[in-house]
Amino acid sequence: MSRIPPAIRRTLLGGTLGLSLLLGGCASVYLVDNHVQSFAGWGSANAPAAPQTYRFERLPSQREGQAAASQDELEALARAALARAGWNLAPAHTAAPWTVQVSAGALQLPRAPWEDPWDGFGPGWGWGLHSVNGGWGGSMFMRMEIPYHERKVSLLVRQASTGQVVYETSARHDGRWNSSPELWSAMLDAALRDFPNPPAGARQVNVEVPR
Repeated sequence: MSRIPPAIRRTLLGGTLGLSLLLGGCASVYLVDNHVQSFAGWGSANAPAAPQTYRFERLPSQREGQAAASQDELEALARAALARAGWNLAPAHTAAPWTVQVSAGALQLPRAPWEDPWDGFGPGWGWGLHSVNGGWGGSMFMRMEIPYHERKVSLLVRQASTGQVVYETSARHDGRWNSSPELWSAMLDAALRDFPNPPAGARQVNVEVPR
């Protein structure tokens, strides 16, 4: 699996479900399980049928320096996911009926939320208690903490002429695997599942990614 470029890795290291590895014969896939929530607000009109064109919209904080470089990479992944849903980026300097705003965030934790932080005196050697023939005793052990990542992606679709939000969706995923373009693409595909007519309520969306 290819490494994510440095620009997006710095800002998107680090959603509340796990990433598991499935093995099948000689091939293997990652199963990226996502908690997805989507809200459609197309109003009295029906959701627009594909194909449609759009342009990306950025917040002021996404337009300068390193943040802009990271946003470039994120939008490239979102562009591919939207294309799979039948929406295509409008040519430069041309009008489009819709705008799309995409954002992503991640948090790297030293351990999974359910793991005990007090099983030793730091990340190296520490004292621990273990059962010995039905009793309890002390022992030296090596504890190696494995980072845990919480990630989220969000997309907003607005009607360009009015600025009204007509579609909102997000996907959350967490687990121990490091960031990669394939992982973020899977999250974006999950967020856009059933677009533009999503089912009501929160749901789990699993996306298999070839390893």
